[in-house]
Amino acid sequence: MIALCRYTMAVMLHSQRYMHPMLLFVAVAVIFTGSSDSVPVAAIYGPVSGVLFVCSAWLTAALVNVEDPVRRVISVVHAGRSRSVLLATVLVALAMSLLVSGVLLFAPLLIGDHSITPDDLMVGVLAQLTGASTGVAIGLIVSRLVIRRTGYALVTALVLMAALSFTQGLPPINRLIRLLAYTPDAPGLLPATAGCAAVAVALLAASTLFTDFIAARRD
Repeated sequence: MIALCRYTMAVMLHSQRYMHPMLLFVAVAVIFTGSSDSVPVAAIYGPVSGVLFVCSAWLTAALVNVEDPVRRVISVVHAGRSRSVLLATVLVALAMSLLVSGVLLFAPLLIGDHSITPDDLMVGVLAQLTGASTGVAIGLIVSRLVIRRTGYALVTALVLMAALSFTQGLPPINRLIRLLAYTPDAPGLLPATAGCAAVAVALLAASTLFTDFIAARRD
């Protein structure tokens, strides 16, 4: 699995398809972080996790689609089964999303005059795990493995992301953003944020199983 993850990472880095979603995330996250020194740090992590959700979905779909069907067959044959290739893709997409977002956890210290407590950091970690996991889950569903037509995949991605982002109280994304926006007390946010992260991880697991089922029937 380690060798497969290294290969998947090399393919992504060589293709440079990671640059667009990652640059978008960094740019928007820096804007939110430096917007106001009076905004609680927990409230900053809310919109940042929402942006991470969108960019992680974009990154995952790009990572899956970087290999054409012929190259994917070769990868599956060398790996022994399609599930291993899919798991490597999930791990690489999640790792890249969390790596960049992890660096920006400390951005409020570098941009503006914010102070960060350990509780703020824990809320930030859980929020970004929620955004990244949900984004990877959506990215798998709208990738070529499930939806082969690009137009249908784009419409499906927009519908799913809009529903998760704007449906009031719907976990994990909308609920998370609303919690962080209206509850400035970081210690009080930890249980609810952990709940959103758990829902996001469960959603990622379900999406991975669904994608594996569809891909195995086609490979």
